[in-house]
Amino acid sequence: MDFLGFLPSVGGVAFTIIAFIIALSVIVAIHEYGHYIVGRWCGIKADVFSLGFGPVLWSRPDKYGTQWQVAALPFGGYVKFRGDSNAASGKDADAAEGLSAEELRATMHGAPLWARAATVAAGPIFNFVLSFLVFAGLALSSGVASDPLTIDEIYALPDRGYEIADGDALLKVEGRSFDDPEISAHIDTLPSQETWTYTVLRDGAEVDVKGPPLSPARAGFVDPTGAAHEAGMREGDVILSISGSEVHRFGDMIDLVNASEGQSIPVQIWRDGAESTLNIAPRSRDIANPDQTFETRWVMGVNSDYFFDPQVETPGVFEAMKIGVERLVGFVTLTFSGLYHMITGAISSCGVSGPIGIAQMSGTAASQGAGTFIMFIGILSTAVGLLNLFPIPVLDGGHLVFHAYEAVTGKPPSDKALKVLMTIGLTLLLSLMVFAVTNDLFCP
Repeated sequence: MDFLGFLPSVGGVAFTIIAFIIALSVIVAIHEYGHYIVGRWCGIKADVFSLGFGPVLWSRPDKYGTQWQVAALPFGGYVKFRGDSNAASGKDADAAEGLSAEELRATMHGAPLWARAATVAAGPIFNFVLSFLVFAGLALSSGVASDPLTIDEIYALPDRGYEIADGDALLKVEGRSFDDPEISAHIDTLPSQETWTYTVLRDGAEVDVKGPPLSPARAGFVDPTGAAHEAGMREGDVILSISGSEVHRFGDMIDLVNASEGQSIPVQIWRDGAESTLNIAPRSRDIANPDQTFETRWVMGVNSDYFFDPQVETPGVFEAMKIGVERLVGFVTLTFSGLYHMITGAISSCGVSGPIGIAQMSGTAASQGAGTFIMFIGILSTAVGLLNLFPIPVLDGGHLVFHAYEAVTGKPPSDKALKVLMTIGLTLLLSLMVFAVTNDLFCP
């Protein structure tokens, strides 16, 4: 991306930074609290719980002897357990000398293997728990679409003499039942025309009415970092034609935009009753398919949905929990699929975002409202949990590998080997960070 394009105004940058700090602080606090509380339950004492790095701005000791503090650089955090030489849980051999058996038991490196492993694993697990609670909580607070699917409000669209109305309960579309769980997958098999036939329940009777395509060529969401937004497209705009070809449903746009191969194309839109033309140069992006595979396409940075806002109902607690688990598993699966496709070269490695890209996503999510921002925190928490489970020394996954080695051999790696491995791990982590920042600055 163009780094200067990331700085549209001082106010915008401040908003983005604040959103990023809030999201990161919540996720890091939960992650580190997982380490802390499970360690305490396992009899391991913590000397420091820090939110942020660098000079300490505020601190307070608690009754357990832990110093809770907020540091000046709010881009992470750590728990320093007793016996640690640093925030990465390196062993402080000098501090362990002369300790009694009871005192040694309270250190990270003198505790039983099970206690150390549980303490290390707790950080990522707490991230996954946070994600689950976010997804389930949003399902409870925002509700789920009513059954049968019922129109709450139809979005503004060009007048085509549609008969469908607010309050209609949708039973069929072009003869296909809305009870079909795969209805979304069948949308693109339905005719590309400006009017579809719906069977609806209205005033207790089933009637056939004319309405727009289920997923019309309407900008339900415009990516603030995308080509369409840069060209002037806004949420609610209806795309009438692309390069002179009429479009009726959102799926019609995909091939037309992809055929541009990045060249500027004329896009005729309808907004508030008036028509105008925007010149948009699509950008290459790796798009996730419903089957968790990826494909590279040229896109404008626009998403759509149904032509209406549905009525919602509050799910039961168990249904919300099921939704939370399904979304968590879905994001985990999608992440591994993305990594696999990057490694095999099927998609670009530009999908790996660094702090600049994540900050920009934080600002975008926050600008769309509290619900979207909280959802973003849940998704980012899942990503942080997964990243920390990678078997890289310095990360939690690397420590778990050390513990697994100890469980198999009956002894931990030597202090010399640990220092070498931790240095390698830190080098790998810094290299990954440089790679991600490079993506932020130079990927299209």
